[in-house]
Amino acid sequence: MQEFKKFSRLFLAILMLLPLAGCNWVVMAPSGDIAVQQRDLILVSVVLMLLIIVPVMFLTLLFAWHYRQANVTAKYDPEWHHSMRLEIIIWAAPLAIIIALGAVTWISTHKLDPYRQLDRIDAERAIPTGTKPITVQVVALDWKWLFFYPDLGIATVNEMAAPVDTPINFQITSSSVMNSFYIPALAGQVYAMPGMQTPLHAVINKAGDYEGLSANFSGPGFSHMRFKFHGLDKAGFDQWVASVKEKGTALNTDAYLKLEKPSQKEPVRYYASAEKDLYHRILNMCAAPGKMCTDEMMHIDMTGGAGKESHENLDKLKIQASPIDEFGSANFKEAAVETPVVPEKKDAGDMKGMDMSKMPGMSHDNTDAAKPSTK
Repeated sequence: MQEFKKFSRLFLAILMLLPLAGCNWVVMAPSGDIAVQQRDLILVSVVLMLLIIVPVMFLTLLFAWHYRQANVTAKYDPEWHHSMRLEIIIWAAPLAIIIALGAVTWISTHKLDPYRQLDRIDAERAIPTGTKPITVQVVALDWKWLFFYPDLGIATVNEMAAPVDTPINFQITSSSVMNSFYIPALAGQVYAMPGMQTPLHAVINKAGDYEGLSANFSGPGFSHMRFKFHGLDKAGFDQWVASVKEKGTALNTDAYLKLEKPSQKEPVRYYASAEKDLYHRILNMCAAPGKMCTDEMMHIDMTGGAGKESHENLDKLKIQASPIDEFGSANFKEAAVETPVVPEKKDAGDMKGMDMSKMPGMSHDNTDAAKPSTK
């Protein structure tokens, strides 16, 4: 009977672990060198912390067992209050762990900086001389991903590819709200922000199909903001590029402005060509005709401003996002925006008897604050 109980407990434990067999531990089994180094950093950090956690947990159980009430042989010393040996162990061990963690973190922070150019293909191979990286410009839209390949003249939606063992230079931005670009098998997440460009340097070392996603909540369509990343050999990548050019259409300003509108579960799209400066205008928030680019505005500011004529730039700098409902749909009539009525300037004498609570920006809560002090 006792053996049956032990067997049943073991069987139950195995059953509880079975669901974990279907888990995809992609973060702990990555296919890109940057992600591998990040995985190693996680493992080193966990091991260093366990050097303290495991002994503390073991000693806690040991002390509880040794000094239990039934153990009359345990030494009872209520006057004990200090031990230099214990003090050294208690403080020296955690201090050593903190120093080790600090050193590992300092080195890894600089070595795994997404701005830093790659210096190797993997742990055993350096980048061959003359290797040309592939550039991919990434735009986070609502709620899909747009990829430009400026050197190839193509673009895709919710699908990208790269040749194995070739450095990838990502240039990442967003068209509206802040987002996060993440391919767990390739490298850690990097934020995509409107009006800004964030670089990421990575390399994929194993051929395969990997999942990319948004790691930052950005609205109703966030959970479906996923894409496929294909790691291909040289021949496979060339074939993929040829397929994009064969099946794709043209990505011009009009096509982009339609694509930019919020939508969910967007299918994969191919563009055989893309306007040469479209990514630059998206980055500088001037994709729509008649808008002033932020780099133009910065140039005006750097040269001392536009003087009295600067008011003409106001409309060119206004950014109007597409309206959406609670389901993320943009296909509804835009609500009219009520323009506040600003009263004409009056003299002090004309202000007498005026109801201050009806003025724009004034409420019943702040009318008293507007009254002149009698002190």
